[in-house]
Amino acid sequence: MIKKPVIKSIPYEEFVDNESLEKMIQELNEGGANVALAVLDDLINWGRSNSLWPLTFATSCCGIEFMALGAARYDMARFGFEVARASPRQADMIMVCGTITNKMAPVLKRLYDQMADPKYVVAVGGCAVSGGPFKKSYHVLNGVDKILPVDVYIPGCPPRPEAFYYGLMQLQRKVKIEKFFGGVNKKEALPQGEASTSDEIKR
Repeated sequence: MIKKPVIKSIPYEEFVDNESLEKMIQELNEGGANVALAVLDDLINWGRSNSLWPLTFATSCCGIEFMALGAARYDMARFGFEVARASPRQADMIMVCGTITNKMAPVLKRLYDQMADPKYVVAVGGCAVSGGPFKKSYHVLNGVDKILPVDVYIPGCPPRPEAFYYGLMQLQRKVKIEKFFGGVNKKEALPQGEASTSDEIKR
């Protein structure tokens, strides 16, 4: 006899297709997953996505827009980004705001390495995305993705605070689909022959 799922305050007869629901629960149980695990993932990622602490880091004019984002007019505290940390060990993400010279690149890499996992990188402005107006110069890095794995690109020279918000909300969306239970976190190496979460989304 198949055990029927009991859902509080909803009579069993009201389901349109009980068999498909029971089959889905059975498949989840056979795969070693628990129905509650997805709920825990959602809860943890909701908390993480709404409390992303940026590293206080800016090298040129995009940093002024970052400062405007924290001021009263735009008030990034509404989205949970307001706790800008001066130490990389307490930061969740690094917004590369401005030009990165070849001399600055090793320092930026060291800051990134000192951040705790999971960590994220946002390339802000033309200089961080591709070198900007200094693209053909000998001393500027042509895009921060040459040394760091970038999660979100925010184009502009410099981008408006609204563009910052849009980019940070895209980062929030990425954080919300990560797995901590019942699957492999996207920041960890996958075992041989397994598909990642991003591959599943593409399908």
